Amino acid sequence: MSLHLRKSSLDPVQIPGWRWQPFLDEAIAALKPFNPSPYPVAETFLQKEGSTGSKAKPVPVTTATWACSTDKLRQVRCACVEAGMAASVLNFVINPSCRFDLPFFGADLVTLPNGHLLALDLQPVDKADPNHTEPVWERLIPVFNRWQAELPDGGPIPEEAQPYFSPAFLWTRIPLGEEGDALIERVIRPAFTDYLKVYLNLVADAQPVNNERTAFLLSGQKRYTTYRAEKDPARGMLTRFYGSEWTESYIHGVLFDLEDPVTTPLS
Repeated sequence: MSLHLRKSSLDPVQIPGWRWQPFLDEAIAALKPFNPSPYPVAETFLQKEGSTGSKAKPVPVTTATWACSTDKLRQVRCACVEAGMAASVLNFVINPSCRFDLPFFGADLVTLPNGHLLALDLQPVDKADPNHTEPVWERLIPVFNRWQAELPDGGPIPEEAQPYFSPAFLWTRIPLGEEGDALIERVIRPAFTDYLKVYLNLVADAQPVNNERTAFLLSGQKRYTTYRAEKDPARGMLTRFYGSEWTESYIHGVLFDLEDPVTTPLS
């Protein structure tokens, strides 16, 4: 698909060979009852073509962005990367409006030459606030327990990152090949469905909060997005594909635009 065929963030993303397409399609279908509207994304970020590998054997790279907003969700966005054997990525994040006491939804589904790195979570705005966390975790932890037992552990979370993850952080590393493909279909895909269902049920039930609570939630959301932008693990990969200027503008101005948006789009 050419970049110029996508003029809106709601236009379908269809990338040949992208293994995570069914996950994005499912998420888009699940959001339809919430009457999503296009989220403003500069055309240069809707779909970007590049290449990686050697000059003798270049590998085509496509990066596309799907995004929307609803009354209760400030920004729902998916960063989609397909680079053949080099990488295949779905990074799907739901950023709630600060007028509603909701966590973030986060899904990172990453295929690299050395295996799959897969993560699902409903990430807290403020982990220390039981009024914010307990209603979420009491619904989510049973889902986590169901699927975590089916997967190898992904390893420890860095101490600095722990405030941004819930006790139901589903995180695994699995091998490429038939074994990994089977786990993705048997465990990861239904787990993705279950985590998203819990989240959207929370959204449906959410009621507006007062101005003091709104300010509290906004402060926590800014801490989260600032941290995620600073530590984005895709920075090195995207920089190799498209250069530093485009990458930094994409990270700060699209992926985590609540902290300090970059307003000048780069071609």
